[in-house]
Amino acid sequence: MSRIGKIPVKLPQGVKVNFQNDLITVEGPKGTLSQKYHPVISFEEKDGEINVGRANEEKQTKAFHGLYRNLLNNMVTGVSSGFTRVLIINGVGYRAEVQEKLLVMSLGYSNDIYVGIPDGLAVTAEAGKVTITGIDKQKVGEFASQVRRLRAPEPYKGKGIRYEDERIRRKVGKSGVK
Repeated sequence: MSRIGKIPVKLPQGVKVNFQNDLITVEGPKGTLSQKYHPVISFEEKDGEINVGRANEEKQTKAFHGLYRNLLNNMVTGVSSGFTRVLIINGVGYRAEVQEKLLVMSLGYSNDIYVGIPDGLAVTAEAGKVTITGIDKQKVGEFASQVRRLRAPEPYKGKGIRYEDERIRRKVGKSGVK
């Protein structure tokens, strides 16, 4: 039995889940998410929890079991409380600001960088921090990754864009030879 797949998904107050035609639809206070699923996976709702089951013991089915349980859990968490990713901008003159649906960043290049903010995400920028929030965990993580990739942190001075919980291994620079 899948260790992840056998854990039931708890439904918070105000969240509704619907399973029809190989499509999971989760509605909550923050919005609606939907995801297709493989027919070998079954869902059973009772007592405010959803149990995920599988049709057989094949290796691929076992993998789907844990995958769809986690996807369902992420959808329930997203529509009830949402996801947030915080990026730290470190460097002299490095800054970011939000202009309507654009994230404008000055990262030490000759021109500013303009990044379009995807639908369904909210971005705020203040004092060296960019906060990305949304209900879809995949979209939040993907956009944060794209922004970080614009100026990845370097190990000598620590300049660049990093995640809030990320630690950069610092290196010692050249030393003068005597």
